[in-house]
Amino acid sequence: MPPNQTAVTGTSKLMTSANISGDTLAALKAIPTQTLIDGLWVMGWPMSMIEGAKPLQPGQHMAGRAVTLRFVPHRPDLAADKPKGADSAEYLAFERCGPGEVLVIDAMRWPYSSIGGDIKFYRLYQCGVGGPVTDGAVRDTNTLQEYGFPVYAANATAKQGPAEFRPWQVNDCIQCGGVLVRPGDAIVGDDDGAVVVPAAAADKVIQIAHQREEVGAVIKARLEIEQRSPGKYYPFNENTWLLFAEKTGQQPYR
Repeated sequence: MPPNQTAVTGTSKLMTSANISGDTLAALKAIPTQTLIDGLWVMGWPMSMIEGAKPLQPGQHMAGRAVTLRFVPHRPDLAADKPKGADSAEYLAFERCGPGEVLVIDAMRWPYSSIGGDIKFYRLYQCGVGGPVTDGAVRDTNTLQEYGFPVYAANATAKQGPAEFRPWQVNDCIQCGGVLVRPGDAIVGDDDGAVVVPAAAADKVIQIAHQREEVGAVIKARLEIEQRSPGKYYPFNENTWLLFAEKTGQQPYR
């Protein structure tokens, strides 16, 4: 066994202990990604949109617990040490995926070579996965669109990947599109992109996001009456919260 076999196949001790429920995933899936970003910002979390991960086709939504896969640059000695066939890291990651999971792939923000396509991702289709998300590229996009699950990627390409990078590590903390992803975090996607909701923050974010949607509706209703610049109420300020309290009797999460 190569000395770094455990780095390829092992489950990291850093894996989050939080377990996001199916009900929580359903609630997150119904919230626009931009509102989730706003909710995380209110809580003091950093921006968590996965830069470059764009939906392969419009009108699809994604929510699932993250299973992570990290690619590393190609080198001949690494290629020799890398487990082969079904023991390769990407296939081990695939087998951890199901309807409640999203496969998040760190491709080092390299958008020109493929991390997977039709044959590989057919297994994800069989597993009923929530979808793959990557800051790299995918190929066979016409076929992927027929699988019925959302795909978020930085690019479409005809190139293969092994000459550029190799799948290497499963279920450890990774970056994807410049954002930290821990196994078990919620990944939520819509037409605007894909967002990481930390498992530790998920329930609170839902509360804040729902309230911010209410605030937005109150502001739009008042602007329709006043016919004035949004600047009086947006970005949210004391005028916003006074109006919100007057209309709803609620105090803001902030």
